[in-house]
Order: sequence, then structure tokens, then C-alpha cells
Amino acid sequence: MIRARQSRVWAGLFALAALAAALVGLAAWSLSAAALSERLDRALLLTARTIEAEIERFRYLPGLALEDPRIRAAVTAPENAARIDAANRALQIAAARSGADELYLLDEGGTTLASSNWQDASSFVGENYAFRPYFRDALASGAGRFYAVGVTTGEPGYFLASRARIGDRQAVMVVKVDLQPLQTGWAEAGGALAVVDRFGIVILSGAPDWLYHPLVPLDPEARIAIAAFRAYADLPVLDRPPLLASAADLASNRIDTAEGRRALRLRDLPLDDWRLIGSAPLDPAWRNALAMAGAAALVTVALGALALTWQQRRRLLALRLKQGRILETRVAERTEALAREIEERRRAEADLREAQDALIHSEKMAALGRMSTAIVHEISQPLAAMEASLAAAILSGKIEDEPSRRRIEKARGNIRRILRTIKHLKSFARKEAGSLRPVGVDEAIAGALDLVAPRAATSTAQIRFAPKGRSPVILAGQVRLEQVLVNLLMNALDATADHPAGQIEVTRQQTGNRVDIAVRDNGAGIPPSLLARVTEPFFSTKAAGDGLGLGLSISRTIVEEFRGRLDLRPAPGGGTLAVVSFDLPDTGKAAA
Repeated sequence: MIRARQSRVWAGLFALAALAAALVGLAAWSLSAAALSERLDRALLLTARTIEAEIERFRYLPGLALEDPRIRAAVTAPENAARIDAANRALQIAAARSGADELYLLDEGGTTLASSNWQDASSFVGENYAFRPYFRDALASGAGRFYAVGVTTGEPGYFLASRARIGDRQAVMVVKVDLQPLQTGWAEAGGALAVVDRFGIVILSGAPDWLYHPLVPLDPEARIAIAAFRAYADLPVLDRPPLLASAADLASNRIDTAEGRRALRLRDLPLDDWRLIGSAPLDPAWRNALAMAGAAALVTVALGALALTWQQRRRLLALRLKQGRILETRVAERTEALAREIEERRRAEADLREAQDALIHSEKMAALGRMSTAIVHEISQPLAAMEASLAAAILSGKIEDEPSRRRIEKARGNIRRILRTIKHLKSFARKEAGSLRPVGVDEAIAGALDLVAPRAATSTAQIRFAPKGRSPVILAGQVRLEQVLVNLLMNALDATADHPAGQIEVTRQQTGNRVDIAVRDNGAGIPPSLLARVTEPFFSTKAAGDGLGLGLSISRTIVEEFRGRLDLRPAPGGGTLAVVSFDLPDTGKAAA
């Protein structure tokens, strides 16, 4: 009973090994064939580009050669031996410098007037090539091209032709391009690459046995054209057997050769209806597939034997694994819980810090408001009375001592400075009530410029504002918006006070539903580390005694009340750029 059971197990194991070998072998064959096809496709693509590039670099040569005065002179007077000699030498030099195989000039009857090989025994001079398609096409359309074996030299080449009318005559210039180095490189690289022309004849090949063989049996029309054009000179291409038995064999992507079966890939080349052929042996792919199938069978048998050997121990191992998974699950759950707890604590601490910062800020602002109110109440009126008394003393004319008058004026200036500071504190402590109203941006900017004009007159800095187009309209308070702009302009004037060529530029720009008012100066600028603090109350980058550090804080508060935003950042090239941004009001809502 046990032996019968073991026999069935081993039989099943061998059957499984055979199945695995078949599947793996098939998969290996598919992958190898696909990789082979991909390599052939890449090789064909590279070959197509190489051929096109090689021909393309000579495409303009015939037309350029026809512009040579020596060539044109030979066309107009072909009976003049001196002109013909000059044309021969010009073509010889042009061919040598361009790398062309040959260059030659045909008259309108197809007879060669001059050629770069005029000194050779196989010279083209005097030969007639009117039967060639490149000549006929050039006369008909202005340009022609054709691949053929030379009837004079017996050497193959690609012929490019261009026509030109010179005086009352027509002439055709032809360049012969040697493509033989390409197939030499294919043969040296061991690749079976080939080119099939419009007639179906292999004209270039890395495999010498393929050269000048039809790819498939030729039809009668192709045979007639080959004979008429003498495309292959005296080569017996019509008598050579085709590489494939029929055109239907092209669809199989296989070709049988003396060395064995090979993969076959074709690619159309727009050049003269050519086709590229690439082939590679299939034997390595078969050997790889068989090796992989054998390996798969051996591995399957080995694994099956190992599985049978460990069959009894598997249950114990499964039990231990189960226990391990339970333990891992519990550890993972506890770790996740700890991670959540840590994250919750971190968020709670962050929230607590934010709440503490907000509370401190609120307390600071409340204390500032109370302090500002008290200061305004206690000292505004006495200071105003003092300033008025000093002014009356000056106006009375009783103080004739000039030093005394200067000291009184200085005292008045200090009092006015204190009153301005009190005004800032009063503005900071009092939140202006009332609804927002339409305000013209350009009007507010102009008002601010008028307010700072006395200060600007004493400064070396130049203030520029050149608006273009209609002024945008925003919802704000006219006076308080001007207060913001005045503060930004005064800061810019302070920043450029020591600059020999201070420049302050005010711009406004509308982008979509948004308008930006920018004040840019070329002063010393604000250190990047302090940009985030300059709008805090009582923080100032100025020297002690030059300000309380409330201007930007008040400005930010006012802008935010107008549902806008105040940004301060370094200006490109140096200085500071202050930008006040507002959303333009919805016309429909504003009208309502």
C-alpha cells in the first residue's frame, strides 16, 4: 500500500517535471525569439538612419556643382576644349574634397561632357547615360536618384542627379555615392544585413551569398525594367535563384540557409522604395530553450524529492511559523499603537506650543492696547499744549536771541516727534470701524506720494511711479490705505538715506483677479533671518531712537482688515521689496 502510494507520488513528480520543462522551454524560446527580434529591429533602425545620412550629405552636391562658373561655361560651349578641361579639373577637385565617388556632367541628350575621372581608363567622358532613370527623372522633375551597377566601371553606386538650365541649354549633374563601405562594415560585424531595391534585388548585403539575388521570384514587369535600365550592368541577376520561394514566405519571418534556419525581419526604407532585411541564426535560441527546459526538469525533480523528504517535518515547521506570525502580529500591533501614541503626543505638544504662542501674543497685544490708551490719554493734551506754548513764544517776537530760538524749535520738533509716536500708538490700539468702500489704487498711491513729498524733497533718493492703463479698484479705506503706503515709502526713504544713488520704484500690476502694489528700494535691505520678525510690534532694524517698530505691524493689521496681504522680501539686485496684494472685488457683488 505504501509502495503503491510512493509510486503514484513519484509518477506525479515526473509528470510535473515534464510539464515544467515544457512551459519553461516554451517561455525561454519566446523570450529568446523576442529578444532576437528586438535586436534585429534596432539594427535595422540604425542601418536605415546610417544609409539615409550617407546619401543625404551628398544631396546638395549636384545642384551646388552646377553653380560653378567653369561648369556653366562648359555647358554653353561644349566644343571648347579649354572649357571642358577646366570643368574636368573642377569636378575632380569637388569629388576629392566632398568624398564623392564620382561627379560628372551630362548634356540634355545624356552624353557626358566632363567627369571627375576624366584621366582614368574607365572615364565617363563621352559615354551616354540617357537610359538611366536618374537622368530621365532629372530632366522631367529637376532631380533624380537611382542605385545601379556602373556600365562603364562595373562598380555599383547610388546616383543623385540635378538639372539646371544654362542659357538655352539644359544640363544634368550626377554624383555617384559609394555605399560599399556600409556592407563591408556589416560583414565585419558578423551581422546579416541587406538592402533590397525597388525591383526586389539584394543590392547591399553583409552576407556575400545574398548579393544580387532576388528576394522572391521576379515578376515579368520587374524583369523588363531591369533589362531596360541596365540596373546591374552585365550581372546575371535574372538567372539567379531567389532567397525565398514565394512572397508568402516573408510572413513567416524565417529563412532557410545552408547554415540553418534564421530569423528574418524586414523594414521599409522610404528611399527609392528600398527594404531592409535583417537575419540572425535561430539555433542559439533553440539551444537556450532546451537548456532551460532541462534545468527546469532537474530543478522540479530536486524540489519534489526535497519536498517528500521534508514532508513529515513540514507540519512542525508550519506550526512554528504560525506561532511566529502570531507573535509578529502582536509585536506589530503594539509597535503601531506606540507609534500612534507618540504621534498624538507630538501633535498635542505642537498644539500646546501654538496655543501658548497665541496666548502670549494676545496678552502682548492687549497690554499694548491698554498702554497705548493710557499714554494717549495722559500725555497727548499736555504735549499739545506745550507745543502750542512754544509756538506762541516764537510768534510773539519777544525771543530775539537766535540760539534760544533754535533750542525752542528743536524742543518743538521733539514734541511733534512724540506726538507722531503717540499717533502710531493710538492707531495701533484703535481698530477703525466701518464698511469697506471702492478705492482707486492709483489714487491712493498718488495721495501717499503727496504726503511723503516733503520728506522726499530732503532725500537724495528718486521716487518713480509710472502707471499704465486704467487704475484697478479695490474695497478698502482711502485714508488707511494711504497710511500703509506712506509707511512703506518712509521706510524706503530711510533705507536709501545713505545711498549715493537711491532709487525707489512704486508699481502696481494686475494679474487676473488680483492686484499687487509694490514698493522697491535699492538700500541695504533686511537680513533674511529678520524678515519674519519685522512685522512684529516693537521690532525694528533701525537704530535706537529712530522708531518704535510699530509701522509695519500697524500696516499689516490694516492690510489684513482689507482682506489683503503684506509681503516683505529681498529685492533682486539688493534692497527690499514690499508687496501689498488685494483681490479685486466681484463686480456683481460690489454693485449689490
